[in-house]
Amino acid sequence: MEQAGPTVEEMNAIVEEFNQANPNVKVMIDYVAYDALHDKITTALASTPPAYDVFLVDDIWFAEFADKGYLLDITDRVPAGTKEGIFTAAWEVSEVAGTVYGMPWLLDQKYFFYNEDILTQAGFSTPPKTWEELIEQSKVIKEKGIVEYPIVWSWGQYEAAICDWVTLLFGNGGTLVDDQGNPSFNNEIGVKTLDWMLQTIDDGITNPASVSYVEEDVRNVFSQGQAAFALNWNYMYDLANNQADQSQITGKVKVALMPAFAEGGMDSATIDGSMGIGIAATSPNADAAWGYVEYLTSKDVQDRYSAHMLPVWETSFEGESGEKLASTSPVTEVMVPMFQEQFPYSHVRPKVPFYPEASKALQLALQKALTKQASSADALNEAAATWTELMK
Repeated sequence: MEQAGPTVEEMNAIVEEFNQANPNVKVMIDYVAYDALHDKITTALASTPPAYDVFLVDDIWFAEFADKGYLLDITDRVPAGTKEGIFTAAWEVSEVAGTVYGMPWLLDQKYFFYNEDILTQAGFSTPPKTWEELIEQSKVIKEKGIVEYPIVWSWGQYEAAICDWVTLLFGNGGTLVDDQGNPSFNNEIGVKTLDWMLQTIDDGITNPASVSYVEEDVRNVFSQGQAAFALNWNYMYDLANNQADQSQITGKVKVALMPAFAEGGMDSATIDGSMGIGIAATSPNADAAWGYVEYLTSKDVQDRYSAHMLPVWETSFEGESGEKLASTSPVTEVMVPMFQEQFPYSHVRPKVPFYPEASKALQLALQKALTKQASSADALNEAAATWTELMK
């Protein structure tokens, strides 16, 4: 909840609403740090009955959980109107081989944030449209002594690093896998992209602590006015603009279309970080659980609690409904149109059952290269070899 979805207070309010409207059902909710969530779910589902009936599922886990039989098939439970009203791309998150294993709940992607005041001080009136232009602006910002490190990233040895790298990789015309599902991230484009990341550290443009950072570290650095540029999820716009959260840059935070490499010929590219809500396949409370999931993902609830999480309903963004959504709060006024502009350039990670293991290999490869324990080519080749073994 700290970096995606409603706040804890908002989530508690939704649960309380449901409990009051459904006196025969009692929902109790646990909050788990993202990096612990996957293992918490797999452990909980090992018991009979499972420790949880309903759980949050990242898009990269659906294939694995479906393969292991953790998720209830809800294909026949989803009404036709619901199927049609929600973004097709959102269904792609929770569907595996044509079977629906969860309700889309969160649409998110990485956005490009910049500090307008720093750019103005450096003499720039517009944010960079390409990564090459970002380097040029960063050098000027650094030379003028406005901030020591103009760029901060989430490059710690976590999934966060893959999200940043995939954004850069696709923005350079690259891909993670080819049409047959074989790893392609270790080709010339992949190596060149990782080399570019390392070069920004060597040139003193990227904050060197980025190699240990995750999203909250990025938010803290950016909110203190110590970086001109940052990539992060939707949640950062509100917090970086909020003095109550000790932000030093209230009113200076702007969002623009994610840059891409001019050399790669792309207009933009970013990473899809969407999530869904699943029901345990062995839950003894499947019908009650489905009622809760329906409520949680309903258009009404998603529209009312949209200040920190934009709805998965395409119809929420259309006509008068879209105008109302954008006027919900200062956050949605900015992020609704930004979402619509950025979403066509959003890319998903491969839906494969072995993704957690493959991800760990790729995280290690990025860390080795960024900390100069191995060359970019050697590190990515090692990860690709692990990926290929996992495919077998």
